[in-house]
Amino acid sequence: MTAEALRLRPTMLSDLDDVIAIENDARNLPFITPWDRTQHEGAVRFPDFRHFIIEAGPGVERAGFVILQGCRNPHRSVELKRIVLQPKGQGLGRLCVRQLKRMAFRDLHAHRFWLDVKGLNTRAQHLYQAEGFVEEGRLRESVRISSDQADGYDSLIVMSLLDREYQARVAMGLELLP
Repeated sequence: MTAEALRLRPTMLSDLDDVIAIENDARNLPFITPWDRTQHEGAVRFPDFRHFIIEAGPGVERAGFVILQGCRNPHRSVELKRIVLQPKGQGLGRLCVRQLKRMAFRDLHAHRFWLDVKGLNTRAQHLYQAEGFVEEGRLRESVRISSDQADGYDSLIVMSLLDREYQARVAMGLELLP
């Protein structure tokens, strides 16, 4: 997958059925806390949010979606609220995270770009670490996990990247889109 083939386009209200279907897919549910349609509608409409459909070239109209929050935050702290990809293992996550970092720091002028990730989502944790995010702490057993296989709690790991850290990565050539 090339960077040119990946595109983030603003989510339309007409996309929300697909967004909700992707979010509620059994392969994605262990890693997120799904929203209802009203929450997604708010994120599409409210200026502090950016809600995008991930398009991955011909044949993959909707590869997932992304939500940024805090886009008008006076402290310039932008949150990667949600990233959900439907085709997995194709490098879309890395490409998408790189585009989002560039958007956060270049377009939204963020000082801090942050996220939280469930402890059981080790694949995402490794990606975020490789992309320069630093673990800040853990919210121990802060989310309930309930499925046919398990009932319990998972921790959220808070990670962030600061503007100066991002600029250092740019200077080292680490932020080039493959």
